[in-house]
Amino acid sequence: MWLAVFFGASVVIALTPGANNLLGMHHGVRHGARRAVLALSGRLGAFAIMIVAVVAGLGPLLAASEIALTVIKWVGVAYLVWIAVRLLIATFRGNAADGAAEPVAEPVAITGGQLVRKEFLVAISNPKALLIFTAFVPQFADPARGSVTVQLAVLGALYLLAEAIAGTAYVVIGAVVRAAKLTARARRRMDRGTGVVLLGMAGALAASKT
Repeated sequence: MWLAVFFGASVVIALTPGANNLLGMHHGVRHGARRAVLALSGRLGAFAIMIVAVVAGLGPLLAASEIALTVIKWVGVAYLVWIAVRLLIATFRGNAADGAAEPVAEPVAITGGQLVRKEFLVAISNPKALLIFTAFVPQFADPARGSVTVQLAVLGALYLLAEAIAGTAYVVIGAVVRAAKLTARARRRMDRGTGVVLLGMAGALAASKT
């Protein structure tokens, strides 16, 4: 029962709109469902590293380190700004007719590895994610049930499953938008909106006291 409660709560948290989910949806629009879902492995890999750190007992030390959290926060801010600015600049390139309905495609070829790396870097540089694994997940571990280490590993695996489900949901939304074959003007507006939201997230992260 406690695992079901944890999994339900994890799905709700994972579905919360954030930088990774927005990025996953954008990848779904630009690159299609298959490549976007594969890119999720970068996010899950980053979270797996955090889970291993928590299981090894390093998570609380990192969460308690103001210097570590500050460094992670500003790296995350810088990377979000970098992605957003590149996305915004790209919307002013190209000369497709505004009214033309075209398949959504990335103007510059991008490899699957680059998509995975984007997801990984956004996730690993998010101090909020670290706090999820050091504050939220351990609440469900109880010494009375046996080895806390084993419980943390199981809980971490369940959270990764929840994150995979949530990430896939956002990718599907993006893929549905892609299937609509947006006009060039609509694509630019959507990309600019995505860039602005990412800048807003970067600002919110910069202003947060983590």
